[in-house]
Amino acid sequence: MITFLLRRLLSAVVLLAAVSFLAYVLLYQGTGDVARNVLGENASEAQVALKNQELGLDQPILIQYFAWLGKAVSGNFGVSFFSSQPVWDTLMIRLPVTLSLVVVVTLLTGILAFAAGIYAAVRKGWVDRTLQILATLGDALPSFIVALFLVAYFAIQLKMFPATGFIPLTESPEGWARTITLPVIALAIGGVAGVAQQVRSATLGVLRNDYIRTIRSRGLSERRIILTSVLRNASTNGLTSLAVQVVGILGGAVVIEAVFALPGLGSLTVEAASRTDLPLIVGVILALMLIVVAVNLIVDILVAWLNPKVRLS
Repeated sequence: MITFLLRRLLSAVVLLAAVSFLAYVLLYQGTGDVARNVLGENASEAQVALKNQELGLDQPILIQYFAWLGKAVSGNFGVSFFSSQPVWDTLMIRLPVTLSLVVVVTLLTGILAFAAGIYAAVRKGWVDRTLQILATLGDALPSFIVALFLVAYFAIQLKMFPATGFIPLTESPEGWARTITLPVIALAIGGVAGVAQQVRSATLGVLRNDYIRTIRSRGLSERRIILTSVLRNASTNGLTSLAVQVVGILGGAVVIEAVFALPGLGSLTVEAASRTDLPLIVGVILALMLIVVAVNLIVDILVAWLNPKVRLS
């Protein structure tokens, strides 16, 4: 197990290094004259040259990248071109908002999807058909459409939840729960639909195996068989699908945070991109990538625990 974890950690480090390199090179090489973007069109050539020198942009791109990487390893991602605030400090202010959404949506998606998928596979009939219809609708509905409906009905009409804003968990657990409820629902619907389908298919495959019939012949209760043998063997596909959904959750968070005016990484991405604030954009990309890598690492550990054969791969 230790060897398996070390391999996964090494893969995560390599992936982060590759993403950081591509993000830095593509952004800094493909954005044109960065100094002029910062100073504005009315800046003179002398001012632009001085700004390029000040930002270290007069050096070859590889030298720029490795200089940035050396600082980034110690947590120094540079400063914003426009606010002159350290990128790390800005990320730490915005990260709890997006992290709240990702963690709660992932847990909720996993619980609901596994419950619905296994229940539909076991009961079959109208329950199974209903799940497939709801899953198709959940996949087809864009999250921002769901978000707008939730705001209009539950926030504006019924006034059950706030329409905008975010209250930190440390400030008020109740307020935190109220501010993230509607965004979480909007993001979770599509994820539950996709993962439930995978869990249903995997469960049906497990139930057809001969060893399940052998276990039933021993007189064990159906509930015990489902909670031990079936759930354990069907979880691999479901957990893998759940890890993939995290990428979709982060992508959807950009729109959802805008709809609910949440000060998270999604809204920060839009702000930084609109101003061509390259250090901030690179920092956001790495922060989002860290979330994805962390979730995938947790899923890999769970899958390896459920299926020892995975540790040999």
